[in-house]
Amino acid sequence: MLKLSKLTDYATVILSVIARDQSRVHVALELSRITGIALPTVSKILKILTKAGVLASVRGAKGGYSLAREPERISVATVISALEGPIALTECTVSHKGCDQASGCRIQGRWHLLNDRIAQALESVSLADMIVPFKPPEEVTIPVSRLFR
Repeated sequence: MLKLSKLTDYATVILSVIARDQSRVHVALELSRITGIALPTVSKILKILTKAGVLASVRGAKGGYSLAREPERISVATVISALEGPIALTECTVSHKGCDQASGCRIQGRWHLLNDRIAQALESVSLADMIVPFKPPEEVTIPVSRLFR
């Protein structure tokens, strides 16, 4: 199973709050209160995202954090990479050093192909896409008479 860490999940939640109100800077305590994420965790995530260039920090009494660029220009892949490191399904998509089977493996190229496609899919979804209200797909009903034609 592919699974992102809680920090990455929390980072997207924090970024969504900031993206919804870009007119001002946000402080860690406020983000913690709004999201329900513990203050030390929020502070850690804000530092990581600032170091990665996703957020900009403003020092001083009226300081805080804001997006470093428009939400349309921040991809989900960027957020994941900031928290998790390079997007890699297998060790060989990053480096052959960690795999004992690399010399005899005949499917390495296929893992790269799959990894590239997943990275492209994550790159195609922006923070702006993530904050659009979710609308579940409409149910499609098919009359029973059409099922048995």
